[in-house]
Amino acid sequence: MDEFSRVFRAVGMEIILLAFCVALAFAAPGFFSTGNLLDILRSVSMQGIIAFGMTMVIISGEIDLSVGSAVAFSAAVTAWLMRSLGGLGLPSYAAVPLACAASLALGFGIGCVTGILRIRFRIPSFISTLALMTGLSGLAFLVTNGFAIVIPTECQWFDFLGAGYVWKVPFPAILLVIMFAVFHFLMNYTPFGRSIYAIGGNAEAARLSGIRVGKVRILVFGITTMLAAAAGILAASQQGAGAPTAGRQWELDVIAAVIIGGTSLSGGSGRIWGTMVGVMFLGVILNGLTLLNVNEYWQLVVRGLLIVTAVLINQMHAREK
Repeated sequence: MDEFSRVFRAVGMEIILLAFCVALAFAAPGFFSTGNLLDILRSVSMQGIIAFGMTMVIISGEIDLSVGSAVAFSAAVTAWLMRSLGGLGLPSYAAVPLACAASLALGFGIGCVTGILRIRFRIPSFISTLALMTGLSGLAFLVTNGFAIVIPTECQWFDFLGAGYVWKVPFPAILLVIMFAVFHFLMNYTPFGRSIYAIGGNAEAARLSGIRVGKVRILVFGITTMLAAAAGILAASQQGAGAPTAGRQWELDVIAAVIIGGTSLSGGSGRIWGTMVGVMFLGVILNGLTLLNVNEYWQLVVRGLLIVTAVLINQMHAREK
């Protein structure tokens, strides 16, 4: 019994996810088909990419509520830049990379401003990112005038980023796996990753040990908003337009995935692997309920209950540790 408890504490969410998959394999026809499993990966890819950055933010003892609005703003800016650059006579093979690079750079800059507000002016990240969430949402509507900006026809090859396939595997799913590997390495095998854990555990002790706490926090916010901007680019590519409503309320699902994965809201502990499990947990729930033809409103109720249950289990394990 003690051995089972030890194993469950170590891989509890993995066991729960596997149990859900087995149950859905019997209850939902077609759940375990290759096409459906790849569809789950594609459906969670954009939120998963953001979740890796959110994991860093929460481990460092902060929070970022602006990522959903950053997705919408990035999608709108990317589509607007493509149309504008195309209107100036720039060919699509140059307009698309420039628009994407500008959106990523803008996202990184906005995130760094959030970090500066936290470090220089002591504004809690909850407040600054809440304000940013509202501001970026408004800017997305201003850029688009309230209507989605359609990607120019000459830039249609841009659709590959969000809707293309490589050997029958959705390209966004491949990006998700690549980003998982990058951030797993970053958090576990680099001084930057260890600094994030140290700051979340005790910021003052980290400062006294020589870690530049302010610089690390600014970079963490910058990277996270840049990942949200990347998700916005993928969303624009997938939808064929930059919509001001893209990414609406994604911040809630992203934070839920990170917490389900075992990251502590108080900071100092968490794993990128756990976040990946949390992302897949939410994707499997949504996919399974859809295959079972569960009413959309009941889906929200069931998802909420399952998320609370998963978080409670993780919190119980954390207290036992």
